[in-house]
Amino acid sequence: MEMINMKYIDLHTKLKELINYESDEIKIDDSVIVRNFNFESQFTDILPGGAFNHDTYEYCSSTDPDYEPDIIQKMLNMSDAQIPENIHFRYHLFRPAGNEKVKGVILLFHGFNEKHWAKYFTWAKTLIDKTGKAVLLFPIAFHMNRAPLSWSDSHQMYAISQQRKKRHPEVICSTLSNVAISTRLHNKPQRFIWSGLQTYYDAIALVESIKANQHSDIASDASIDFFSYSIGSLLAQILMMTNKNGYFSHSRLCMFCGGAVFNRLSPVSKFILDSEANVSLYSFVVEHLESHMKRDELLCTYLSFSHPEGVNFRSMLNYKEFTEFREAIFLSMHSRIYAVTLEKDRVVPAYEVINTLQGEKRDIPIEVDILDFPYAYKHEDPFPALTSIADAVDEAFNNTFYKMCNFLK
Repeated sequence: MEMINMKYIDLHTKLKELINYESDEIKIDDSVIVRNFNFESQFTDILPGGAFNHDTYEYCSSTDPDYEPDIIQKMLNMSDAQIPENIHFRYHLFRPAGNEKVKGVILLFHGFNEKHWAKYFTWAKTLIDKTGKAVLLFPIAFHMNRAPLSWSDSHQMYAISQQRKKRHPEVICSTLSNVAISTRLHNKPQRFIWSGLQTYYDAIALVESIKANQHSDIASDASIDFFSYSIGSLLAQILMMTNKNGYFSHSRLCMFCGGAVFNRLSPVSKFILDSEANVSLYSFVVEHLESHMKRDELLCTYLSFSHPEGVNFRSMLNYKEFTEFREAIFLSMHSRIYAVTLEKDRVVPAYEVINTLQGEKRDIPIEVDILDFPYAYKHEDPFPALTSIADAVDEAFNNTFYKMCNFLK
């Protein structure tokens, strides 16, 4: 069955039913298939509990026979370096049907605290239909299928949520959806940096396997571009800015609902982070990062100029730090970056994307489009799969992806 002209809501439903991690190959229609590939991360040494990073939580114990083990410690503060789901996982590749190696691939990066790829299947199918390039959906560390299933289990998360609200009665936006990531980042905010760097190195390893002609489906000389959403844009920006070995000298980056530096985001949301986690994370990576680097030799090493990716990461954390450095890089690749923002996006405000990408003096000619839709939407769900607004969503989706696909062709 050909799906190229399906309505958004119908395509979303069909792809959600079809795609899984278990099958090695899934036929979408006559022109597109999805192949699943195994990946093993080689960069766990830098994670808390890893060979290089001894910063880990110990599971608390007590001689009191009536003592109830702390459920948060037990479930969420295990050694990051030893969480098997984050080390061994699968990724989806949407590609044209057939066995010839593809000559162009778009790496797609998702948003913060996401556990399921379903909404991106429609995006990936549209990207491949409109650009002719394969689309590789790569998960960020401890997200999607790189996280234990228990972190998405409503029954188990309910117990943690209740305990968290009891400890922090003033907490805002604490939900079953965000309690796992909120608790982990609240207790150890440096996880944001280490997991971000792990994902960066994983992405580089993937690209190097392609360049070495070790990928069964992607040609060694294939063009590599990026499509990113929300926090995934931070990862894509760091990859483009660092441009290791010139891998991305000709790459294009299209960002949707993303692109602003970290301290200009507003991630407190029942789907992203609660308020306590946000305060802890902001304190560590923005307000006191320099102090933490002085005390933590490993952190200092990986965020220093001996690691260009670390410096680029730092430049994307605080709008007022490394400003000239950051803006000079964006200026140098301005013609290869495009951003689409939404007028009512409260998590990644459009004006903050413009502030970051076009610079303080608005002298960086990166194109940023601000769109608005005639229905109720939010950052986390710009295209609701609801029958009542199906036609309006279909039109908004098609118009938005027409712009983005044209840029990535």
